[in-house]
Amino acid sequence: MSRFTHRAVEGATVEVVEDDRRPQVGPIAVLPEEDVTEEYLEAVRSGGGQVASLGAETRAIVWLGPADPDGLLSALDEGPNVQWVQLPWAGVDRFAQALADHDRPDLVWTSAKGAYAQPVAEHALALALAGLRSLTERARAASWGDKKGESLYGRNVVIVGAGGIAVELLRLLRPFDVHATVVRRSADPVEGADRTVSADRLDDVLPDADILVLAAASTSETRHLIDADRLALLKPTAVLVNIARGALVDTDALVAALREERLGFAGLDVTDPEPLPDGHPLWTEDRALVTPHSADTPEMIAPLLAERIRLNVEAYVSTGRFVGIVDPRAGY
Repeated sequence: MSRFTHRAVEGATVEVVEDDRRPQVGPIAVLPEEDVTEEYLEAVRSGGGQVASLGAETRAIVWLGPADPDGLLSALDEGPNVQWVQLPWAGVDRFAQALADHDRPDLVWTSAKGAYAQPVAEHALALALAGLRSLTERARAASWGDKKGESLYGRNVVIVGAGGIAVELLRLLRPFDVHATVVRRSADPVEGADRTVSADRLDDVLPDADILVLAAASTSETRHLIDADRLALLKPTAVLVNIARGALVDTDALVAALREERLGFAGLDVTDPEPLPDGHPLWTEDRALVTPHSADTPEMIAPLLAERIRLNVEAYVSTGRFVGIVDPRAGY
């Protein structure tokens, strides 16, 4: 369906929904209408689904509006018999209210988690290299200046999160012979990592990190995961990369650490607040590079989301093998 060969779509976590929890097959509403394209409609049809307008007969919703959680709530009110919802983003924090209000056994939620891992991991690598090579400073320079830069080869990389982005980033880092540590909820090994530790050991691994990459879900537990205390544990030369959600980092503490040269660099594709306001000190900080949540652009997302939709419509109609099931209570 697309020019992208996307390993994360093919290799994302698949969960079989047992027969007693399987959504009833019926018409699928693709919403909101202003975001619907033929590519998404064809994805539903290719998976064996029937596209129809929202109503009492609707049994599933493919929701394409990433910035319209209230619209989804209204759609669920209009479609009281919906039993499966596909969400458009990997992170579902914007849909927390919908997940909480409609947390019932007969409703299956799926997201795009894992679907965008390849371009996002690529962006994380780019931000890390930009920090090591002082590219922000050079991009703003008006004179030749001093030679600066560090190599990624052999560095200690700590990745917080163990989803598709982490797995793909580990693959991209392999040629650099880095020493990779993954921090996740459990200590179950992650393929490609030199070691995996549980979240309660984050403080133990931060002091050795040359590069810290945040790729975890945004939940109440991860808000300000990287605060002033944890920034103080990092080396003053460390590179922090956040391609997850802005709320994982205490922005004020980050600004202070950069100004006081207690942190080497921050590469941020996400911020808190977001969008980052004009005039914010991060815009002019030589030790920071901010990109506008562009690790996965609309052009990148469309074919990948279409493929996720196709796979999950196929699961809905026949196989029961859903990709990216969301736990409403855990928030991811």
